[in-house]
Amino acid sequence: MTRNLYIYNTLTRSKELFKPIHEGAVGMYVCGPTVYGDAHLGHARPGITYDVLFRLFKHLGYKVRYVRNITDVGHLEHDADEGEDKIAKKARLEQLEPMEVVQFYTLRYHDAMKRLNVLPPSIEPRASGHIIEQIALVQKILDAGLAYISNGSVYFDVAKYNEAHHYGVLSGRNLEDTKEGTRALDGQSDKRSPMDFALWKKASPEHIMHWPSPWSEGFPGWHLECSAMSEKYLGETFDIHGGGMDLMFPHHECELAQNTASRGQGGVHYWMHNNMITINGQKMGKSLGNFITLDQLFTGDHKILEGAYSPMTVRFFILQAHYRSPLDFSNDALRAAEKGLKRILQAAKDLKGLQVSPGQTPSGEIVALKEKVYEALCDDLNTPIVLSHLFDGVRIINSVKDGSLTINQSDREILSGLFGDIMEGVLGLQDESGNEGSGKMIDGLVGMILDVRKSAKANKDWATSDRIRDSLQELGIRIKDTKEGCEWTIG
Repeated sequence: MTRNLYIYNTLTRSKELFKPIHEGAVGMYVCGPTVYGDAHLGHARPGITYDVLFRLFKHLGYKVRYVRNITDVGHLEHDADEGEDKIAKKARLEQLEPMEVVQFYTLRYHDAMKRLNVLPPSIEPRASGHIIEQIALVQKILDAGLAYISNGSVYFDVAKYNEAHHYGVLSGRNLEDTKEGTRALDGQSDKRSPMDFALWKKASPEHIMHWPSPWSEGFPGWHLECSAMSEKYLGETFDIHGGGMDLMFPHHECELAQNTASRGQGGVHYWMHNNMITINGQKMGKSLGNFITLDQLFTGDHKILEGAYSPMTVRFFILQAHYRSPLDFSNDALRAAEKGLKRILQAAKDLKGLQVSPGQTPSGEIVALKEKVYEALCDDLNTPIVLSHLFDGVRIINSVKDGSLTINQSDREILSGLFGDIMEGVLGLQDESGNEGSGKMIDGLVGMILDVRKSAKANKDWATSDRIRDSLQELGIRIKDTKEGCEWTIG
């Protein structure tokens, strides 16, 4: 925690020195998925971005409470206030209970995040489990005079709120712009203004998910859940609220207004937003035929994919761009990421066997490299620069390996920290080929075969030695004879 960490704050539109509310501890809330379908490529970026931030805080010595919600009610089609609940629609079409749909896709989401090596959050609350807190929050806003009841529904009064506060401060909008951009939708006659948003919606007779409240049998508005759950688990003020840039307006703007109306303050010190992933320059969407689930990405089962891509390749691909920059998906980009990942993982493996020169003076380049890595990490999570510095480390490792450079024990320990604590620990990049399960089995089997080849070479049985090498090559296992022995890689 002696290192200064700078974070871009969307609210102030500037990079700020991170100062936690509570010394040595961080409270972090990130908007999680709406669980009515499989996790897709768009879910991977916030999952990985805030996972790296979570890991970095822990690496720097902070105690972290990381809250990531599950939206399982109140997320409507068309807009945040009108249409059919997406989970209820899925349940009706498949003749399931809504919570069966929620559980199925929540488990699928967890599995996809685990494969991407995204750590689970400290707390993962569900909107449906916090209806009491959401009803209490609606009442607070009513008591503050910034909401009104209309035909059993409760709406936030945006114009009245804007008299004392700036509705649009987070997204950079003003009320007039918001008015001009607001669509008039059927069923909004209960609102005083199209800009107003629902805090509580009266349920129609066919609506499956509903709860009793002082105003009607109904359900909470989408924006309400994050305000209620962040306050419950992190308090009225906390350090960081994260999410995708698509949530900045209206979701996070409405959260900020709800917080201010009910608490008298915005409640969040640093608002963070990751940018979107496009596919060949287009926004991902089912109507465009480019909507890719993570499972399809891992298996290659999609018409625009030229093959399967491993979870670590996807993670590496996402880390190659700064989280606030747009990122365009393509097969070429994924293949390039795959090659880069193999290079860096092979260097990490080679590092363990490097010979050191006891009497040598520590390398200033390697000491400086460590500082550059931390400087980039603490500069608003500049992961592409971190990776570029790690590739400088790859170059050093390869030079030592081929005998053109020597290092001492201290140098090797610094490199081990960079490829262990940073590459694997903070960036979360790990070797998928030999960690456990089938990977260990592959390692063992290849090792046994290479022992047979080693014996064949010792007996000058070159035919057997070459046949083993060629057979492994056909299976996608490439071997290389070096002075220290035989190395192998997949691909």
